[in-house]
Amino acid sequence: MTSQKNTTRLKRGALAAGAALTVVVAGAGAAPGAGDGKAGTAGKPKLKLIAASKSVTLDRWEGEPGVYLDLGTYVTVDDAPLEFRVTRKSYKDPVVAKQVLRNGTTTTTKTLPAGLVKDFSGLPGFLEVTVTDATGAEVAKNKGTFCPNNASGRLRPDAPATSHYPESCPTNPFTLGSVWGVEKGWASNSSTVDYDKPVDLPAGEYTAKVRVAKKYRDLFAIPDDQPTIKVTVREVGDGGGAGVAAAGRSAHGAGHGSAHGAGGHGAGHGAAGAAHHYGPRGADAPTPPALSHALEDRGLAHHLGDGPGHTDGSRIAPALKPNAKRPTGRAGVPADVPKPDLRSLPAWDIAITDGEDGDVPGKDYLAFSANVWNAGPAPLVVDGFRSPGKDLMDAYQYFYDANGKQVGYTPTGTMEWDPRIGHEHWHFTDFASYRLLSADQTKEVRSGKEAFCLANTDAIDYTVKNANWHPYNTDLSTACGQQNSISVREVLDVGSGDTYTQYRPGQSFDITDLPNGTYFIQVIANPEKRLKETNLNNNVALRKVVLGGTPGARTVTVPPHELIDAK
Repeated sequence: MTSQKNTTRLKRGALAAGAALTVVVAGAGAAPGAGDGKAGTAGKPKLKLIAASKSVTLDRWEGEPGVYLDLGTYVTVDDAPLEFRVTRKSYKDPVVAKQVLRNGTTTTTKTLPAGLVKDFSGLPGFLEVTVTDATGAEVAKNKGTFCPNNASGRLRPDAPATSHYPESCPTNPFTLGSVWGVEKGWASNSSTVDYDKPVDLPAGEYTAKVRVAKKYRDLFAIPDDQPTIKVTVREVGDGGGAGVAAAGRSAHGAGHGSAHGAGGHGAGHGAAGAAHHYGPRGADAPTPPALSHALEDRGLAHHLGDGPGHTDGSRIAPALKPNAKRPTGRAGVPADVPKPDLRSLPAWDIAITDGEDGDVPGKDYLAFSANVWNAGPAPLVVDGFRSPGKDLMDAYQYFYDANGKQVGYTPTGTMEWDPRIGHEHWHFTDFASYRLLSADQTKEVRSGKEAFCLANTDAIDYTVKNANWHPYNTDLSTACGQQNSISVREVLDVGSGDTYTQYRPGQSFDITDLPNGTYFIQVIANPEKRLKETNLNNNVALRKVVLGGTPGARTVTVPPHELIDAK
């Protein structure tokens, strides 16, 4: 949600945002990967690992256990785009990744080895990093996942001006389908930062050697290049002092990370040292920009965002504008008009809390994250209009034909202003509700119902028909209006979902007086059926939980949901 400003430093996004490579390689002679005189195989991309700079400076922030190895290495792509379709038929089925090979009008696919790709975050174990100190002794070694949708940029002027691929790889445990890709003539940041495992490097000078793992070199015919990068680790206090680096960390601090976390739409593992539990970020759209150290060192940290000839993945999509006035004429929905299909995901990020941000101290609460997504084929578009002096907006759902022309509308409830700290924006009512059911699923023992500001926080399935790989309304700070707004547009686009983390007052279940035993968290999309959909029979999802412990020390056990073992 919008309002709360994190006063502590946000951890940097895991390279869904970063450097514009077209700037990094400028003046470096022939573009890396631009060709070596040998003709490539038609439809098959030629890949190469490069380093954007021969040296980087990493900051070790006061109070943190180490540094994050953002080394500024890239995978260059030439001769043809690098593209993958990653899917699973259901949560009972494993993830299947296929490389898409395009040669003119001909498209073929190559299925990657079974078990190689286990989720939708990228190619695991792709990058191997070894760090040695000034004496040559090995001090760190790790492997990193490569997300082709990481921060990227053009290698040369004749490459496509923009990338049509999504801007990050999904991390939601219940993702169903994803598209990964790098345009021909582009490069994607291959560095991976694991914020749960910082590298304990004291201030000093080091050498990092990077290479692509052999299984991927063999699979994609990648040369065994091993870029060597000089690494300087410097100590930095929270009071600032790191110049461009400190500015880069705070430049978009109130963007995706704090915006989503402050009001219950998940928030990454948000602000370091913050007392509040933020749960999974719940937002696959880019996080606040993580500046490449290569850019910092060159004084080019201002060169961020999408623009002519480059993109670094740090785009925060602006809000969509509502119609100039509320609809007139007879309300109606043509029978054959495309409609959205809202579906619920099973709950995850399930935990016991003892009262946070306004809950009653001394009580036990069951908190969780939930997501409702749109399987299409049409976006959910809702406008709210307020009459002068009214506290509520009247809400309308719009319908469009294949050419994007509005062909119908229907009244669909209201929007209300939520003044609570951490919310402070317009909520669309009756979008979803939550219930805690008994073991036999016949008795509702707790209920929770919350109005929502709709936002495209998660890419759930970008392989469905009409999926929008670049949705708007990804940022709650722009999508949900201000207190003095007289109209607002909220959209849930095709393929995307809206994660809501139930850790806020009135959202989690009070389980203080519930006996131990088995229960089910039920997530219901469109509970009052006010929204028009293609299918109303797939709106409910269940997640089993087992409560234990004693008052003040309750426990929760979360069995796997089919193949998904996400607590």
